Amino acid sequence: MFPLVGSAANSVPGKSNVSNHLPGPRLAEMDPATRSGLAHLYNLEYDQAIADFERSQKLFPYDPFAVNHLLQAVLLKELYRLDALDTTLYAHDGFLAGKALPADPKVRDRILQLAESAAQLANERLKKNPDDVDALYARGVARGLRLSYSAIVEKSFFPSLRGALASRNDHERVLALKPEYVDAKLLIGIHNYVIGSMPFPARFFAGMAGISGNKKRGLEYLYEVGRSRCESSPDARMALALFLRREAKYGEALEVVRTLTAQFPRNFLFAIEEANVLKDSGNAKDAAAAYARVLMNARLGIYADPHVERVTFGLAESLRGMGESQSALENYEATLQSPTAAKEIRQRALLGSAQMLDVIGHREQALLRYHDAIAMDPDSKAAETARGFLNRPFQY
Repeated sequence: MFPLVGSAANSVPGKSNVSNHLPGPRLAEMDPATRSGLAHLYNLEYDQAIADFERSQKLFPYDPFAVNHLLQAVLLKELYRLDALDTTLYAHDGFLAGKALPADPKVRDRILQLAESAAQLANERLKKNPDDVDALYARGVARGLRLSYSAIVEKSFFPSLRGALASRNDHERVLALKPEYVDAKLLIGIHNYVIGSMPFPARFFAGMAGISGNKKRGLEYLYEVGRSRCESSPDARMALALFLRREAKYGEALEVVRTLTAQFPRNFLFAIEEANVLKDSGNAKDAAAAYARVLMNARLGIYADPHVERVTFGLAESLRGMGESQSALENYEATLQSPTAAKEIRQRALLGSAQMLDVIGHREQALLRYHDAIAMDPDSKAAETARGFLNRPFQY
């Protein structure tokens, strides 16, 4: 699931030329525990997915795909806990910088260990057969998942680019050997788009390091994977919806994301993404209705561990766009009352609530909120915006 740079799953058969004591790299995919784990994964039921993948890994200890499935679930669980799967973080270039997230060191160690294990298993295959497309694909995924952790959690985005190129090279090699191996186009498509969309100075230095990108080619690859029946299709569609949203192609993004909400109605991230696209498109009324539906479904227990503060914040922003200041304020307040709200969204909710307090004439309370927002992270964009209203009240 995006923002990963490769899916652990694969759907194109490949031949294995290794001995019987090293099972074929796709045997784990036929295991019922793997299929159950994938279903849990796309419902954001991470603990259940991890338990299933651990069972599968024990049955297939030499299978790099089994390790990658487990690695992907462990990584996604940590990213979700850290609120790092919220696509609004990736809808602009701000995610390239920022401070490292408060990761769990034990989880970090496990991610590194699993990534190393999967890569080693793939390398053992490649020693026997350098053209083993399944092993090349699995190694590229392991490298990509490891680097996703570095870029997103540790914020070492630019140092990770060179390592990401190794993952991309593995998957380009897969396509050279087997052009119909569609899953490999996911990582290449994401990499092409991300590099191609960076600001010119960053793209220039990346080019000097031999790292190139092309936004158009990246989107084409993601469309191809998304339209396929391969198991990487949902990941490709989520990445595609985000990138189309960045390109202000809201109609196309909405069409793509609605295929995901139809296929995975219990997935909280897909549901809120539909509302996010509507909000960014300027359709505040429909966005507010979409956020309200997600909030109702969350209260009905449709989703596993929903981050409701993201819904109330999006609803507040939409109501604000409709000029409903009091209702917007109430939802900013609901966001602030959430015990699980991340620092970034709390600061933005403080800023939003201060602005709405200004609009309804509560200047003294607004000033307190502006100061609270600044104190939370003085160097942030939200703090800079808040400072601008210390000497004058916010107005629409």
